[in-house]
Amino acid sequence: MKKLLCLMGLFLSSHSLAQNEDWLEVEEKAQGQTVYFHAWGGSQEINNYIQWAGKRLQQQHGVTLKHVKVTDIAETTPRLIAEKAAGKTTGGSVDLVWINGENFKSMKDNQLLHGPFVEQLPNWQYVDKSLPVTLDFSEPTNGLEAPWGLGQLVFIHDQKTLNNPPQTFKEMLSYAKAFPNRLSYPRPPEFHGTSFLKALLLELTNRDASLYRPVNEQDFAIVTAPLWKYLDEFHKYAWRNGKQFPAGTAESIQLLDDGQLDLAITFNPNAVYSSQISGKLSETTTAYALETGALSNIHFLAIPWNAAGREGAMVTINFLLSPEAQSRKGDLNVWGDPSVLSTQYLEGSAKNTQQFKSVDEPHPSWQSALEKEWLKRYGN
Repeated sequence: MKKLLCLMGLFLSSHSLAQNEDWLEVEEKAQGQTVYFHAWGGSQEINNYIQWAGKRLQQQHGVTLKHVKVTDIAETTPRLIAEKAAGKTTGGSVDLVWINGENFKSMKDNQLLHGPFVEQLPNWQYVDKSLPVTLDFSEPTNGLEAPWGLGQLVFIHDQKTLNNPPQTFKEMLSYAKAFPNRLSYPRPPEFHGTSFLKALLLELTNRDASLYRPVNEQDFAIVTAPLWKYLDEFHKYAWRNGKQFPAGTAESIQLLDDGQLDLAITFNPNAVYSSQISGKLSETTTAYALETGALSNIHFLAIPWNAAGREGAMVTINFLLSPEAQSRKGDLNVWGDPSVLSTQYLEGSAKNTQQFKSVDEPHPSWQSALEKEWLKRYGN
């Protein structure tokens, strides 16, 4: 028995050594590479954080990080599909993407992602495996993307002007009728706007089981009927009569601060604190989730199959999963994005980021179906 344990110990030790040697080779190849990181650019706090990460990567690993700011990562998918159709198997123009949900499923289905690679990352050991880090909107990640943070759909209000905000979407409609022109949501297909639609639909249907299966035409028409009925009514009393919508969460927060809206929307429960610190919101503002909970998901980082800077992208992801980078990302003075690491590895305010009761995302196929129907009905 002792001999067997000894042999097992030697095997595990040599396996760890081989993994370390493999990672050293990745780090060596990453030196001098430029990583083109396609990521949402709609938040100055996030942009500043990525800029900080770029400086650290340059100092520590000789990797140059270029933030390619996109309105929606869906803009990147056609570029990757075009490169695949052209047979461009190396030297791709995109090295790293910030994705989840329908965008991940689309890239996975079209075989546009490198991997599996996640378990090769030394900092994978710090990730909290009790979080749904291997599922993306119910779709298995298969090691093709690494978790980066936790998002929850919440609302922000100013307690000085609204001390008893709506607790359900039903109450939200009643509030809109009582106080016209004071509520809205970002215009789909902007991510926060589509998330509003999904959260609303989940409440109106009492989380209909079909929402967690791939969408089909018959289900879609029946299940979404209450959604369109609600929005037809809500838009009559919404900001600018539902003829115009905020472009995203940043404009939503700005309109709240300007006194034009009574509720802003965000997918970061701690965004209120960073906005207060930067002077974008008053100290009397706070975030809350509806009584059924907050639509929640993990957001991820992935590498296209033909990335020119593949090793640089792996080193970047590994750094972004480090206790240093996750502690800064979770810092309420910086970004305040809830971490995917186990709390014991975090420092500062990242240890205490706010989280609400979770509501699971629908199957990713519902996202594009809802966006398409919304645009058909209200997009003009």
